[in-house]
Amino acid sequence: MTQVHFTLNNEEVQSIIEHSVKDEVSKNILTTVFNQLMENQRTEYIQADDYERSESRQSQRNGYYERDFTTRVGTLELKVPRTRDGEFSPTVFERYQRNEKALLASMLEMYVSGVSTRKVSKIVEELCGKSVSKSFVSSLTEQLDPMVNEWQNRSLSGTSYPYLMTDVLYIKVREDHRVLSKSCHIAIGITEGSDREIIGFMIQNEESDDTWSIFFEYLKERGLQGTELIISDAHKGLVSAIRKSFTNASWQRCQVHFLRNIFSSIPKKNSKPFREAVKAIFKFTDIELARTAKNALIGEYIDQSKYTKACETLDNGFEDAFQYTVIGNGHNRLKSTNLLERLNQEVRRREKIIRIFPNRTSANRLIGAVLMDLHDEWLSSTRKYIKFDQ
Repeated sequence: MTQVHFTLNNEEVQSIIEHSVKDEVSKNILTTVFNQLMENQRTEYIQADDYERSESRQSQRNGYYERDFTTRVGTLELKVPRTRDGEFSPTVFERYQRNEKALLASMLEMYVSGVSTRKVSKIVEELCGKSVSKSFVSSLTEQLDPMVNEWQNRSLSGTSYPYLMTDVLYIKVREDHRVLSKSCHIAIGITEGSDREIIGFMIQNEESDDTWSIFFEYLKERGLQGTELIISDAHKGLVSAIRKSFTNASWQRCQVHFLRNIFSSIPKKNSKPFREAVKAIFKFTDIELARTAKNALIGEYIDQSKYTKACETLDNGFEDAFQYTVIGNGHNRLKSTNLLERLNQEVRRREKIIRIFPNRTSANRLIGAVLMDLHDEWLSSTRKYIKFDQ
């Protein structure tokens, strides 16, 4: 291993400090240290000191050139030694390259975390004294595009996803000099091994039968197979597309959304007994027991005008809201889209800083990068999402 000996003494350090403003002390000390480190490395490469006659000499000194080096305390202006043969390269610049890569990676990480390009530029300048333009950050983030596109269109063949959760996330995008609402369709698949995966997303226009059909065909073209149960809300276009695209699968109506629909038509005051009775029905994981409780509740309340509509809503949607008890073995995590709701919240937390995407490509880039990050986090977990033996 190379032994490096520094010849800094107290007087030199004191001189550095005396001639430095407070915020520049560390930079000046590091500059002196790095310059001497490179000087020692050149001496070792040449195998001779200045003006030393030596049979082992490999080359001649050839002055210096200046180069910036970004560190945690700021950008250092270094004097890099050269040799006549041009072959000498100080190892500090291997670190320089790693430092640059780390800086770029950090900038991308900030972007994925929801920091705007303008703020990324400001943060980088404050942290390391290196000025980067907003356009540079934008061009850097474009490097995410091929990674997102590859992940977004990866093959799903070879894995069965018996359970599928799907929903949309609405975003705002500038298009043709207008701000338009777009729907980001997202799907989570749960494998036979009880692992959860984000299997696809697609940014389209307003949610409709057509957009959902396109999204489902995109998943099937990539190899989606073995789907037995699809969990979602009751959007008409979505349910229609499910019926057409997955003819052999059952639809599980999200119970959380369904309860909101039931309660939306009843008065808030003096309705607690009814609310508690309805909630009790949804605690059953046996469809027969739930059906018996449902029929009893309807028999008690349907003739009361303030509860008539709620009872009809409950009766009409009951069977779809309990399909998980038949197909999903009654596992509670399959009766709602809560997992997807939490996922959407994570995306929204980072997306809300941008508020309006400049175009659809930038929206696909950020949302895709966030979903990739969360997907990898799920895959790295050893915990199963569903344990059917419980």
